[in-house]
Amino acid sequence: MTERAHATPGRRTVMGVGAAVLGTAAVGLSGTARAAGNTAERSGGHGGSGHRLDLPVPTVIGHRGTSGYRPEHTLGSYQLALDMGAHVIEQDLVPTRDGHLVCRHENDITATTDVSAHPEFASRRTTKTVDGIPLTGWFTEDFTLAELKTLRAKERIPGNRQKNTLYDGRWEIPTFEEVLRWADREGRKRGKPVWLYVETKHPTYFRGLGLGLEERLVKLLRRYDRHRAQSPLILQSFEPTSIQRLSKLVATPRVVLLSGTGTQPWDFTATGDPRTTDDLVKPAGLKWMASFAQGIGPTLDLIIPKDASGRLAQPTTLVRDAHARGLVLHPYTMRNENTFLPADFRRGSDPNAYGDAFGAFAAYFATGIDGIFSDNPDTALLAAADFTGK
Repeated sequence: MTERAHATPGRRTVMGVGAAVLGTAAVGLSGTARAAGNTAERSGGHGGSGHRLDLPVPTVIGHRGTSGYRPEHTLGSYQLALDMGAHVIEQDLVPTRDGHLVCRHENDITATTDVSAHPEFASRRTTKTVDGIPLTGWFTEDFTLAELKTLRAKERIPGNRQKNTLYDGRWEIPTFEEVLRWADREGRKRGKPVWLYVETKHPTYFRGLGLGLEERLVKLLRRYDRHRAQSPLILQSFEPTSIQRLSKLVATPRVVLLSGTGTQPWDFTATGDPRTTDDLVKPAGLKWMASFAQGIGPTLDLIIPKDASGRLAQPTTLVRDAHARGLVLHPYTMRNENTFLPADFRRGSDPNAYGDAFGAFAAYFATGIDGIFSDNPDTALLAAADFTGK
C-alpha cells in the first residue's frame, strides 16, 4: 500500500489554471505546472481564476466510449458511456487526407471498419511504418473524409467480444467536430457539461506527413469554447512533446500517457532523447512533466506490477511520487474479461467470461489513484461506489 491507500476518498476538482488544475484539496499544483498554465492563459486560454468544474474521485473514464459493449469510437459507444454515467468519455484522434480529425484508436482502420469489404478501396491497402512498427492495412491519412464516411465501424476484437458484433455496420466513423456537437447537445439536455478526454495519436508521425494534429485540434477547441482552464475536457498523448506544444496553445488540462517499463515515447526516439518511461516515472521525470502537464496516465502495471504468474505484486511508489509533484493519475485500462484481468482475479476457464473485476478495481483504487479508464463504465462506477461508500 502507498501512503495514500487508506485516505478517505472525497471529491477533487478540476479548477482554473492559476489555482489547481486537476488537483486535490490536499495536493495543489506545483509551481512549475502553474507557470505552464499561466503561459497557456497568455496564449488565449482565458481560464477564470477560482472557477471550478468538479470530477468525482475515483473518476471513471469511458475508454473509447463503452468498448466493452459497443464497437469503439462510435457515437453509439459514446452515448452508452454517457447514459451509464461515465464521468469522462475518451476520444482518440487521427487525421484524414484532407485534414479532418476523426475518432479512431489507430490510423490503421483494418480491424475497426468494413473497409476490406469495399472493392473500390482495395488498392489503398498498403504497408507503412508507424512509430517504428510496420503495419499492413488501410490508413485514415489515405482517405478523404467523404470516403471515410462511406465506411461503417465494426468490433475490433470479435473473438473476445462476440456480442458486440451485433452492432457491426450500425455507426459511421465520427469526426471530432461531430463529437463536440454531440457533447454540447447532451450537455444542454442534461444541464451539466459532458466531459471529454482527447488523445493525439502518433503526432510526430502525422507532423511528418504535413498533417500536424495539435493546431487542428486547438482550432476546434477554440471554436467550441473548450480551450480554457476550466473547460470540461482533458488532453492526453503518449508523446510528451505533443502535450508541451498544446500547453503553449490552450489552457485546457493536460495529461502525459505512459507505456510500460522499458518503453520509450516515439517523439524521444525520433529526436534522440535517451530517456525512457523508466526515467519519466522517477521524481526528476515527474517534475519535468509537471512543468507542462497536470497529470499522468500510466499503464496499470506501472501502478501495481505483475509477477511471473500474472498476479499482482507490490504497488510501486508512483502514486505517492506523482502526487508529491501535484500530478493526478488516471491509469489505463480495466476490462471485465478474464483474459485482460490479473491472474488472481480470473474466474473459471473461459478467457472471455467475466472475472472478479470488482476485486481488481478495489486493488487499484486502494493505491490512491485519482481515476481509471475502463471498457465497462457501469462496472467501474459500481466499484468506485463500493470504494467511496457512496
